[in-house]
Amino acid sequence: MKKEVLNKILMSGDVVNSINDNFEELVSLIPEIKDMIGFEHNHPHHHLDVWNHTLCALSHSPYDFEIRLVLLLHDIGKPHSCQEGEVRHFKGHPLMSYKMSLDILKRLEFNINEIEYLSKLILLHDDSLTDEEINNDKETSFVRFQIQYCDSLAHHPDKLEKRLLYLLDVNNKLNTDLVKDEYNLKLNNLLNKKSR
Repeated sequence: MKKEVLNKILMSGDVVNSINDNFEELVSLIPEIKDMIGFEHNHPHHHLDVWNHTLCALSHSPYDFEIRLVLLLHDIGKPHSCQEGEVRHFKGHPLMSYKMSLDILKRLEFNINEIEYLSKLILLHDDSLTDEEINNDKETSFVRFQIQYCDSLAHHPDKLEKRLLYLLDVNNKLNTDLVKDEYNLKLNNLLNKKSR
């Protein structure tokens, strides 16, 4: 039942509006979200707080429940894993998000295989894809690529060039025909805007 409610919220055509319209219901399922709201990054690569960064990432997501769920949870550990300083850092936040997602997904009645798969995507969301990973498992690599694409577009627009070049390289290595062409076009358009 809980999983079905979450599916209804995340699989709307406009996922951000759906989350906003069903926010109380979402927070009743995942109260950990409250800690993300208003939690500032205080970092030059971010221009949004953790919650609005998450919503921005979701606004770029494909119509895919698993990818949207991973994006919803990918930074949930940031408020619990920050290092204060002149610039705030979040070393270890993927591991914290992973640990929190294990509890959240279990509570939401996902099965063990789903929990293992989704939490691993959360754990690896910041890790660069290697040639070996791409060659050994193109399908999972493409899912990770899409998560990283959405996450990157939610970062500060002035700090995107390095991320976009990395994504373009990964997309070319994935060699996914029509999808590859679609992302090549998007990434090249974003890079061309940055160079103007």
